Amino acid sequence: MNTTNDFQQFENLEEEQLPISKHKLHDWTHFAGLYAAEHVAATEFVIGATFVALGAKTMDILLGLLIGNVLAVLSWTLITSPIAVDTRLSLYTYLNKIAGDSMTKLYNWANVVIFSVISAAMITVSATAVRFAFDIPAQLNWYPTNLWFILIVCGVGLVVVSIAIYGFNAVSEFSGICAPWLFVMFTSGAMVLLPALSIAVLDKTLPAGWDDFITLGDQSIWTGIDSKGEPGIGLIEVIGFAWAANTITHFGLIDMALLRFAKKKIYGLATSTGMMFGHYVAWIAAGIMGAGAAVIIGKSIVELDPGDVAYYALGWSGFVIVIVAGWTTAITNLYRAGLAAQAIFYNHSRMKTTLTVGLITIAIACFPFVFSQILPLLTYAGLLVVPVGGIVFAEHQIFPRIGYTRYWTSYSKLTFSTPAVAAWALGLLFGFGLNALNVMSFFYLFIPTWIFTILVYTILAARYGAKKQYPEEEKKEKIRNKEIEAYQEQKALLEPEHIKDNSLFSKVLRTISMITLLITLVLACIVMFGSSNETIYMENREIFYRYAFLCTLLYFVTAYWALKRGKQRNTPV
Repeated sequence: MNTTNDFQQFENLEEEQLPISKHKLHDWTHFAGLYAAEHVAATEFVIGATFVALGAKTMDILLGLLIGNVLAVLSWTLITSPIAVDTRLSLYTYLNKIAGDSMTKLYNWANVVIFSVISAAMITVSATAVRFAFDIPAQLNWYPTNLWFILIVCGVGLVVVSIAIYGFNAVSEFSGICAPWLFVMFTSGAMVLLPALSIAVLDKTLPAGWDDFITLGDQSIWTGIDSKGEPGIGLIEVIGFAWAANTITHFGLIDMALLRFAKKKIYGLATSTGMMFGHYVAWIAAGIMGAGAAVIIGKSIVELDPGDVAYYALGWSGFVIVIVAGWTTAITNLYRAGLAAQAIFYNHSRMKTTLTVGLITIAIACFPFVFSQILPLLTYAGLLVVPVGGIVFAEHQIFPRIGYTRYWTSYSKLTFSTPAVAAWALGLLFGFGLNALNVMSFFYLFIPTWIFTILVYTILAARYGAKKQYPEEEKKEKIRNKEIEAYQEQKALLEPEHIKDNSLFSKVLRTISMITLLITLVLACIVMFGSSNETIYMENREIFYRYAFLCTLLYFVTAYWALKRGKQRNTPV
């Protein structure tokens, strides 16, 4: 058998620069938890209010979000997952093979900035909830005006960084704990505040049926009139909004970094937990919670921040949900930023680059303007990244089918890919040009931009060498891949076998954690269905606030305890 000395060329490489080994692949449940937690985030409170401000109608929301989120799931499953599973590489490493060092570094720098700012915004949201709980003044300027707020941001940020530096497994484990609770709390919050809306609009604690619910929505939540008093967006725009919200990760292929760990390509469907339970349910629930909180406080929904909405929907648990929802999204995006940084500074480990980027991210999070600009950032970031996703899609999926050579740039020993750089630049010019000319809805610009970039790259690549054959280089590539596989199989033998924790006490802990979630849902159902008048509703709501918070504390204690016991059983003595 070979020894590790026979694979010295791989020993000197960081793990992130090699394909993921077979023994580190995960089942669909990992991705279901990961995506559910990431996409039930603090931003859902903001986006829920955004649909209200944009003037969507109730039926357009219910149908449009369903269609748009299904399209997003299919985008991950049909575009991102196949390339990720075929190559087992992150986008950053793959791009280096097909576009050379220069473009890859430029692109990776763009991603470091994008994901650091997104992560910073989520840290700021979490810190805002803590600020609200301790009665620290609201931070309304672009810069911080309170020392305690800065200290809170640093504390919240250090939690995010400490989890993200430990890589995919740590991110997945944290998300796996948070995901069920986040979904229960978003659902419960909507159930708790729906009676407040119903009393205000229908003069009864519960809509009598579907028609009543639509009336309630049209009159108090999704009225069809935007914040300027004009007719708002329609079904097509709602579909586009839901589909385009994550173009940076599916059409832009950023989530190759996560889905490269999937055992099967079909696991792209696991993103449905994030889209259907996360975006679909959470955006609708956030709209209901926001409108309900607005009725209680006596303000417009667009004047409320996540802390206001969460507190009046869930009591003290509301502060926890804003903090945790901010964490889950911040951690995942900081992990992506760390990967991009590691691809630039490849002589350093991913842990070091993630730590460095994380500390810079915390500094950015101290400036409150970051969160207020998060939606424009996400929109433009998607359009910035989509052309690169088109280039990779063309290289990986189209080139072999039309007789072109995949990885021709690396086979040609080029350090600068003119076709890739030109296609990206022209794709950006095309996409932002369409936006400037206002020829179509901004939400759908990623589609023609993606197609245009694919065509341009394919044409240019043919002229620069993609049509040539590279038999010797392809043979060397196959040999190298086999050597990597043998190296990883050998490394796997040296790693301890994972032992599933089936001890009685751990089962009891997991059972208690699930029961606490069930109790929370039952309490929310009592508020919604067991309040015959406003007085009883207020009493039931106070009971929910009190016991839901106790259930929240018990859930995290037992769920984390069970996770810790399982990890201890797999720690070598």
